[in-house]
This record gives sequence, C-alpha cells and structure tokens, in this order.
Amino acid sequence: MQEISKGANVSLTALSEDAGAVVVSLGWTSATGAGDADVSVLLLDENGKIRSENDFYFYNHPAAADGSVQLLGKTPTANGDEDRISVDLTAVPEDVARIVVAASQYGGARFGDLDDLRMTVSDRTGEPLVGYSIEDAGVETAFIFGELYRRGEEWKFRAVGQGYETGLTGLATDFGIDVLEDTEPASATEAVPAAVPAPPQEGGEAAVPAAAPTPTPTPAAATESGAAAAPEAAAAAASAAVPAQTRGRASRTTRKKVTLPKVAKKSLAENDTWRTARLFPVPSLKSDREREVRATSVLLSVMAQVPELGRRLTAGFGAPAGRMQTFTEVPLPHGDTPKRPDGVIRVERAGKLWTALVETKTHGNPLKDEQVQQYMDIAARRGYEAVITLSNDVALDGSPVVDVKIDGRRKHKVSLWHLSWAEVAHQAQMLIRHEGVGNAAHAWLLQELLEYLQHENSGCHGFQNMGPAWVPVRKGIEDETISPDDERAVDVVESWERLIRQVCLRLGGELGQKALPVQRTRRDSDPRARRVAAAAALCADGKLSAELRIDGTSSVIAVIADLRTGKVRTAVDIPAPEGSYPLATTKRLLRALAEAPADLHVQTLVEGENGPRGTLERLRPEPGDLLPRDGAAPGGFRLSLIKGMGNTRGNTESGFIRGVDAAVDRFYHGVVAHLGAFEARGGRRG
Repeated sequence: MQEISKGANVSLTALSEDAGAVVVSLGWTSATGAGDADVSVLLLDENGKIRSENDFYFYNHPAAADGSVQLLGKTPTANGDEDRISVDLTAVPEDVARIVVAASQYGGARFGDLDDLRMTVSDRTGEPLVGYSIEDAGVETAFIFGELYRRGEEWKFRAVGQGYETGLTGLATDFGIDVLEDTEPASATEAVPAAVPAPPQEGGEAAVPAAAPTPTPTPAAATESGAAAAPEAAAAAASAAVPAQTRGRASRTTRKKVTLPKVAKKSLAENDTWRTARLFPVPSLKSDREREVRATSVLLSVMAQVPELGRRLTAGFGAPAGRMQTFTEVPLPHGDTPKRPDGVIRVERAGKLWTALVETKTHGNPLKDEQVQQYMDIAARRGYEAVITLSNDVALDGSPVVDVKIDGRRKHKVSLWHLSWAEVAHQAQMLIRHEGVGNAAHAWLLQELLEYLQHENSGCHGFQNMGPAWVPVRKGIEDETISPDDERAVDVVESWERLIRQVCLRLGGELGQKALPVQRTRRDSDPRARRVAAAAALCADGKLSAELRIDGTSSVIAVIADLRTGKVRTAVDIPAPEGSYPLATTKRLLRALAEAPADLHVQTLVEGENGPRGTLERLRPEPGDLLPRDGAAPGGFRLSLIKGMGNTRGNTESGFIRGVDAAVDRFYHGVVAHLGAFEARGGRRG
C-alpha cells in the first residue's frame, strides 16, 4: 500500500488492475471509547457543485440507485471504528467529475478529540491501494478526508484533509447545498444542510428522515412559521419521511419503508399448543448435513428475493448493487472428481458479473482449511471474485477464520470473507425491526428467516462454544496451576473476544443501535500482542474483561467474568452533575433507578478512594447513606450487577456463553436503559 501526504494525489489505475470499484474506509480511535463521526459522500460536477440533492449520501440516504455509491456502515476494528463506502467507479455518471468523502460530528465534539484519523482506498478484492493519515485535526467539526476525481479515462485519489469549524453546514454550503438558519434561539446543534435531516434521535427509526427537534435549525424548506414539518407530517412521523429540499427546489420525499409492528397481532389459535405455520420448518432436521443444506438454501433464497438483505450481506465483500441470483449444490470441476460448494452467488450489473462461492457450516461444526483452500483454487481458476465462509464462528479484526494460502502469482485474485450466523440474524433484525424494507412481503420473508435461524434445530445460533482450551484453562485457574505463558489461555481470550462481539450483534439488532466492543489500544497495535497480555492477566487474576458501547448512550458497559468465583459482573460509571447538591443528586439517581433490580450495587466514587456502597434495596429508603462521611462531594457513581455463570462450554441453558449474554441483557434493560431520566436532569453518563 502506498502512503501519501496531505495534498498529494495518485492514479488508482497505476496501483491496481482491478480499480474499477473501490472500497473507501475512514477510521478513527477514541481514548474514551465514545468518539464517533458520521460519514457523507458528495458527487460534484465540473463546477464543484452537486447536480441535485440525490448527489448527497449520508446515514439516511446511504445508496445510489445506479449502485455507484453505497455506505456500508461502521465496523469495529482492533482499536476503534471504521466506516466503509463502496464506490463503483464504472457506474459513476459521466457528468460527475469528483467524489468527495467527508465526515462530521455533532453536539460540540471536535475531530481533535479523535485519534488515528485515517482514510484508506482498497480495490474490490480488499487489497489496500493507498492510505492517508490526518495528523493536524483540532477544533474542526467537519472534515473532507479525500476525494476521487477523473483525469481523462482514469480515476485518481487526492488526500485533502480540509477541516471546517462551521461543521457540516459550512462544508455543505461550499458544494451548493443551501442552508437556512432557524430564527429560534440557537442550540447546541448546528444548522442542518437543506438536503440533510437532523442527526438520528435515540429510539427513532433510521429508515426515513425525521423532522428536526424544535430547537434545531431547520432546512430551507421550513414553513414561514419556522416549523420543521407540517402538522400532518408530524402525525405520520413514524411511517413517512419529512420532505427535505434545497431553496427554490421542489419537495423530495423518501418512499415509505415497511417494518414489522412492535406489538404482535392477537393470535386466532384456540390455545398455546397450536403452532404457527412456518415457511421454513425445522423440526425434522436430524443430521448436520441436512442442517447445512437447508440453512444454505433458506438464506440464499431470501437474499435473492429481498434485495435489501442481499445487498447488506454482500456489499462489504465488493459486490455491486444489481440483480442477484443464488444457487446451491453446484458441481464444479476439480481434478478427478467435481466439488460441490454449498452455494454460489451471482450479481449482474451493466452486463458484468460478480460471483462468489459459499461454504456453510452449522451446529458449531468448524470450517476445514483444506476444503476452503480447494474452493479458493477453484474460484481463482474460474474467475470468481470471492469465497464466503458462513458458520457459527465470529471473525475478529476483519480476518478469515480459516488458514489458506493465496497464490500471488495468479493475475486474478480471490478474496476470502467470513459471515457469522449471528451477523445474518443481526442484519435481518435491523431491517425488519428498525430500518425497514421495500414491501410487506419482504418484511414477512425476513421474519420467517429470523424464526428459522433462532429455532433450536436450525444449528444457526451463532458462537456457542469456547473451544477445547476452555475447560483445562478454567480448571487451571481454579487450581492456580496454569502458567502465564500457556498458549491455551490466548485461545480462551480470543474466544472471549468472539463472544463479546456476538453479544454486541444481538443487543444491537434488538435495539436498532450499533453496539461495539471498545478497544483502548492504538490502531497499529498487534492483536496477537494484545491477546497475549490479556492471557497473562487472566492467568494472574482469573478474570476476563471487556467493554462495549451502544450508540444513543454515552455509557461504556464493563463486563468482567471472574472464573475463580464463577460470577459475571456488569458495571457502568456515571459522573455526578457539577454544581448540584449531593443529597439531591443521590435522590435523583435512585428515582431514575426505580425500575432497576433490587440487587443492583451502587457505589459512590470519591476522588482518590471508593466511597459508600450498598444495594438498591437498602439504599432506596436511605439515599443519604451514599454520601461520604467526611462531607466530600461525590464525583460519580458506579452501578453494577453480579450474576452467576454456567459451568459448561455453552451448549446448555446454564452455559457460560448464555450466562454472559443474559448478564449484559439484564444490565442494559434493567439499569442502563433507565439512566436517561438522570441524564436529562443534569447527569451525564460516561
């Protein structure tokens, strides 16, 4: 990969023979684990202006109809977040001269608060071509990272690194997006470009733009009274888009998307023993082979019939937006006997084909290196773009879960990608519960797919086994006989990371918010070295620890599994509001936690030492017991729940994996979800 500096440019064609489609990645880290930014893309004409509102892509307008631009969303990395954008340069209209890639922040956040700001451009195979790091970010609230631009018949990349203290408003104005400030008192939120809805609010649906809150500056389309939307639009805000337009242009609305109702319709069954007829029945599945064949066919057929899901699962692998067809049990020549991959995906766009082989495993069965290697060789010979493995395992750091050799001498390169069944379920749930799909039939198909994946006989339950090292490591910790350099401890740490990643997928799909593991190490740190250090700590104190963050909250949830005591602790620290009376603060906190579990532990945090503590049950009648005896003002509070964990590998209800997942679920819904009342009165979660 070629590194360039600010202002430099390079030809993509000179860097790769396969640069007709690229994946642009914007990455950053945050010392607190809470830093974030929203990515946007602008298509500009020769005059440096957008041609219409449709040339501006952001979280609520993530894809171009022609497949030229697709925002793929955020993915966790070893040390932070990475936002990816798929750009099919062959599909970009001729009158588009430049493609600007930018990001912005809200609520007083600045890019100087983030670390390791970086932009990378990779070809369709995932091979990094060029990288650019921003090292001079400061008070800017919006940043142009870089741009792709035409020069004759080729595309080039320029590292821009231009910041805006005026945020997304200033950036948008430069490119012809009109902005109209509201006449109401200024708020912490900056004026919103006319083509951009206000940032998504906690609990809102991401499928359609929503009207901006009253204090927020409104688009140029605002009515004369300054309202962000007509009254009738407010009445239908849950299901219809609010028009967003630029000055002097006609209104543009977003097509209504369908999500399943939050409350199920009353059943017509006579009693609870009647089972609903399912499109994909599973009770008859008895063997692993039957499970694999059925699971592959069910998933691939739904991907082909529901474009939103097919695109969501393949866009990150370099597939274009186009007509998708899927096949199972396809015989392909290989030596003396043909091989039959579990599936084949073919996507056609503008007469060109993108193809991938699919290898599936269910019920915790591991992928086999030799088998995947054969499919990689077949794909290379037949010109396939990718091999996709699908199993209950969870990939880490964007790396495959099998070890294969790639022949660098071949002109045609094949990418190896991995999907977890948990990720498939997560994407299906995000679409049918939160973001919406094109019609009711698609929503029903996704619901049937989700019912199938969640059935106990499907074998598609996600990561469910801590591996062969789990039992001996746990016994060695209990007996205090394990050595700090035991390689099996590293394997357990890696399994723990997979478990936390899966917990985030499940919780994020349920809430409709991104839930990500927090890594407090630098982006360029070695994952292996990090796991070795964590393994040494595990052998020393017998604890596995992790942190996770959920969009829409500023809380960082700590998860600690103590293998010696057999307990899982979930905790969050919240700072006390400045300038408030200590007793009033403790009373307000306990009122906010009125619905929290009675066994919740509350501890006052005092500078330099830990303060008073007690269970919620004991503290409710006596909130003053949380105040330090010496009269010191509380600096904050630590809330924690302790739960017993299972003793098996996770194949039963009492298993360790399910125990950790249940502990996080109980803590979020029982504690974190109720902290909004405390935050709204002046407390800020941290």
